[in-house]
Amino acid sequence: MGDARKPNRNWSREQTLLAFQFYCETPFGQLHGRNPKIVALADLIGRTPSAVAMKCVNFASLDPQIRESGRSGLTNVSALDRRVWEEFHSNWDALIDECEAVRSRLQDESGIRDASQDDNGPDFEGDFTGDTRTAVVRLRVRQEFFRRAVLSGYGYKCCISGVSEPRLLVASHIVPWKEDASIRLHPGNGLCLSAIHDRAFDKYLFSLTDDYRVLLSTRLKCTRDRFLQDVFLPIEGTAITLPERFVPQQDFVQRHRGRMLDSDAAR
Repeated sequence: MGDARKPNRNWSREQTLLAFQFYCETPFGQLHGRNPKIVALADLIGRTPSAVAMKCVNFASLDPQIRESGRSGLTNVSALDRRVWEEFHSNWDALIDECEAVRSRLQDESGIRDASQDDNGPDFEGDFTGDTRTAVVRLRVRQEFFRRAVLSGYGYKCCISGVSEPRLLVASHIVPWKEDASIRLHPGNGLCLSAIHDRAFDKYLFSLTDDYRVLLSTRLKCTRDRFLQDVFLPIEGTAITLPERFVPQQDFVQRHRGRMLDSDAAR
């Protein structure tokens, strides 16, 4: 990889990687040169804020959901932009690890603290050292990327209830984290849900139809719990609010729904 901070008209792979990660984690409406986090990222990689904002918007041209919404982005997408887009979609884990390695190296070499990640750093519980600490850092970074990519796509609102209190929002995996390592970080494998909806979804008490409507399990429809009746029965058949990018992939939804139906049949 080249030097991300070396003055050059052409974008390097390193710069493009960090710009794409930022695109994934940031609401579309915040992709402008006045955003302090874009200013911070631009400082780190040696680009102007307007150039970083334009690069992020370039990626919107490759995003089917953004195009369908009428926000086509810019049209000067480079071959490198397309290659990074395709690489991320084929291996999210490896690219996020690479992004964090680039970010760490640039901060060490430049002495610039990357304020674009101020609310995106891993927290630690316990005194970890050596390989254990490295593994924990990597896991937390990956989990935080998934959370930010999913929640920002939904505008930080539960896609069912509309709850917007960040402390009550969960980036819920459609196909569980432990079930398929290849899609753990894929934002299209996520839903922004309130804590109670996340728990119910995780336990296969409800799922989604192919047109993204709520499908309740037989177990939930038969509950005698008044609170659960009040929360869940009214939402059956209602359409979830879809994200502005990374719409839940149909095959992931179908896998989840199949598990719910299996659980009902085994009841």
